Amino acid sequence: MAKIATEETDVILIGAGIMSATLGMMISELEPAASIRIFERLDVAAAESSDAWNNAGTGHSAFCELNYTPLKEDGTVDISKAVSIAEAFEESRQFWAYLIDKRVIDLPESFIRSIPHMSFVQGRENIAYLKKRYEALVKCHLFKDMVYSEDPDQISSWIPLMMKGRNQKEVAATRMDMGTDVNFGSLTRSIFRSLEKNETVSLFFHTQVLSLKKIQDGRWRVHVRDLNTHKSRYIVARFVFIGAGGGALPLLLKSHIAEAKGFGGFPVSGQWLRCTNQHIIEQHHAKVYGRASVGTPPMSVPHLDTRFIKGRQELLYGPFAGFTTRFLKKGSVFDLIRSIRISNLWPMLAAGFHNIPLTRYLIEQVKLNSDERLAELRKFLPEAKGEDWEIEIAGQRVQVIKKDEEEGGILEFGTEVVSGAGGSIAALLGASPGASTAVSIMIRLLSQCFPDRFQSSDWQEKFRQMIPSFGQSLSQHPELLKEVRKHTSEVLRLYNPQ
Repeated sequence: MAKIATEETDVILIGAGIMSATLGMMISELEPAASIRIFERLDVAAAESSDAWNNAGTGHSAFCELNYTPLKEDGTVDISKAVSIAEAFEESRQFWAYLIDKRVIDLPESFIRSIPHMSFVQGRENIAYLKKRYEALVKCHLFKDMVYSEDPDQISSWIPLMMKGRNQKEVAATRMDMGTDVNFGSLTRSIFRSLEKNETVSLFFHTQVLSLKKIQDGRWRVHVRDLNTHKSRYIVARFVFIGAGGGALPLLLKSHIAEAKGFGGFPVSGQWLRCTNQHIIEQHHAKVYGRASVGTPPMSVPHLDTRFIKGRQELLYGPFAGFTTRFLKKGSVFDLIRSIRISNLWPMLAAGFHNIPLTRYLIEQVKLNSDERLAELRKFLPEAKGEDWEIEIAGQRVQVIKKDEEEGGILEFGTEVVSGAGGSIAALLGASPGASTAVSIMIRLLSQCFPDRFQSSDWQEKFRQMIPSFGQSLSQHPELLKEVRKHTSEVLRLYNPQ
């Protein structure tokens, strides 16, 4: 049997999505001499969760997403998560502006545009909640430009398509004009095009990562196979990042690190209703989020989205969820079964038991027919007609299941960084608001995996160059926020009310 070739590198990134692109660019800026190899199973970057059709495209800044501001038992609104997400998105804007300033990536119109972010509710109870939310948020400098209205005429001027033919006049809405639409697929591919120009970076498409094993010297030996030639080879690296979206969990489990024990995944598929009538598309110019029905999960939040994909304006409504055993859109029906281990079996069963309403919701979603989907759409667009809309398949999401002392296992709806083996390996699990907060997530990952270098003067100075607000809370420093937003708005060519 022929001996399999072994090669060496400093860093391996698994998956060619927005997370690997962000981390790869950061490492390249922090350590220009570091050799990086990126492996992607498909033949193009950003083809799964980062693709424009596979995510909401919302620059998640908590301007309109009501699930980030829950109502507490005492009747007040908790804005802590909203503030955290808004700050994280500001860091992303700063990093992207830095790359534009350095002429590292393409002009901003290719991936980011201004679009108002709105929340829209009906009925007295929901209106009372939205007003409380607004009053809590505008006290924070990040949200001070938010506008609230219960006036049907004013709301009609904002979203005429949604108000046309509406019998229910008891409505309320908030609006933030500095919201954004982000094409993360375009951004990801732009970053990788830049990275490939660096002689220390190599990107390999159509390459499957089969296994990874820690060797005696503390490095990782990663077994990969070229899916075109079927040839295998080993790559030895000092650091491995698993950023393969839904494919990250199976690879993390193969690492056998102690920190991975107990983690499981719950796959959820998605669908949009995509408008095919250009006349209708042109009448709506906003991302409008509603409030999820009582007892439904955060992923069920309905929204009517203006999108810009390949230079064309689109209009989507959804998402409609479904259950699948695939972890990736182009994955295997055996993904879920293959992810089960003795260490995560109980957490997965416990999480399933505690989330029976979610299971019921998914079953109901799968059973929806075209007329029932249209009925849901008409809650947003009263005069919607079936012939103007078609189904568009969205991406796969794998929600994180992890051990819990009290519950046995819990289902998380955010993102989770799992690192281990002395910081030599890390993986990103979970979903929203992942892509929008990728910069913040990768900063946290670098601090966990490279604590000494992270605190070094050269890395700290470089971080301040890439992200001027680095190490400071924008919610606590209004003048800094004003300065940062002014600069990023100018560079990214975005609306700025200042």
